[in-house]
Amino acid sequence: MSEPNPAARLAEPPAREPEAPVSGRRADLLAVAAAVVLVAAATAVGLYYNRPHSGVIIFVSSPPLFADWLPHVGPGSVFAVLVAVAVVLHGTELAARLPWRRALAAGYLASLAWIFSLAMVDGWSRGFAGHLTIPQEYLHEVPGITDIPRMLREFSSRILDFQPHSWTTHVSGHPPGATLVFVWLDRLGLYGGAWAATAVVLAGSLVAVAVPATVALLGRPDAARVVLPFAVLTPGAVWIGVSADGLFAGVTATGLALLALSATGFAHGRRYAVPAGLAAGVLLGFGIFLSYGLVLLGVLAVAVAVLGRQWRAAALAIAAALVVVGVFAWAGFWWLDGYHLVVERYYQGVALVRPYSYWVWADLAAVTVALGPAVVAAVRRGLGSPRRGLLTDPVLLLGLAALAAILFADVSGLSKAETERIWLPFGVWLLPMTALLPRPGRRWWLAAQAATALVVNHLLLTGW
Repeated sequence: MSEPNPAARLAEPPAREPEAPVSGRRADLLAVAAAVVLVAAATAVGLYYNRPHSGVIIFVSSPPLFADWLPHVGPGSVFAVLVAVAVVLHGTELAARLPWRRALAAGYLASLAWIFSLAMVDGWSRGFAGHLTIPQEYLHEVPGITDIPRMLREFSSRILDFQPHSWTTHVSGHPPGATLVFVWLDRLGLYGGAWAATAVVLAGSLVAVAVPATVALLGRPDAARVVLPFAVLTPGAVWIGVSADGLFAGVTATGLALLALSATGFAHGRRYAVPAGLAAGVLLGFGIFLSYGLVLLGVLAVAVAVLGRQWRAAALAIAAALVVVGVFAWAGFWWLDGYHLVVERYYQGVALVRPYSYWVWADLAAVTVALGPAVVAAVRRGLGSPRRGLLTDPVLLLGLAALAAILFADVSGLSKAETERIWLPFGVWLLPMTALLPRPGRRWWLAAQAATALVVNHLLLTGW
């Protein structure tokens, strides 16, 4: 007799989850205090460098975040508070009680509401419709792209700065896949900043589904239900909201979830295993054409493959990803050529003067703000957990793989500042570790996550 469909099995509320140890609360708070000190130090040193005649240029006015100090409220303020209160008070209970598919659907809608309301704190034009239309953004180039094959053939030749027809900042700094997304929207008649922002928010909200779904598919449905409300109320939602990096996070998180689904399908002889594996490869392969740095998500893909223990799924995904690479190469863009040129372009701009000695640790402070205090405490618990069972526990292995990706990106020096958004595709995979937080304090940790996002969004006008 065949085993039951894993998707159907996950649709029912799980047995009582194993309790995370309540001991260690003081260590959790000390970890959060250390994170606050790190952010405060990055702020203090950055402001010192911003003084006239300091001799150091960090090119960030509100370090360590790429933002301007501007206390304000907006149309989304009340709605954002209401969404936060609703998730804090009822999110944990609903995630534990609802059938799994309904819980995921509710999580997606709640995430959509949270992200949109935070964007609307800055107003319709400044926070949403106009966010992707500034001269440095992708939409600035879209009207001039009338021939997509020609754009791909000539893409690399326009990466370097200080030449006629150089691409604008974000187009030159990413592979052509990122620009193609907005060109395709334009071709479908969905042109302009409002449609582009809508697409970004819709895709970015998939993080709240993909991350807990992956944890569940890899054998921890109990933990997945704990993670779901934390995936909704992540402070990173401030930057998922109409930053293209939010779209990147949603696309690649979905790719990793499909890889886990394919592995589960092969384990239970399901027909969806093959198409899920191919779809995973297409999304992850396309991911490295959204941003060069997303090649580091290979660390997460390996972690999913190890946890899934079905190498047929990994083989299918690799084959599909290579097809994506081959299609771009056939169209005239070779990824490695673009990467080498973008490194050169990187040092033609502010990266040349931004000091590595400051940003190598201030970048960690910036991403800490986007992760929030609950993730800091959860990572503290994850790093202190026994290594027994590491290769079978997605809560630990996915989190450690995400940490490795962040550390690789940090030491590379290719992300000086703005990591609160650039590292979103890595940072969201630290969310599974929130399952390690003890049950009694989870609502307080959720409240801390929401408060972090609300404070940042109302005190600062975030960039990009």
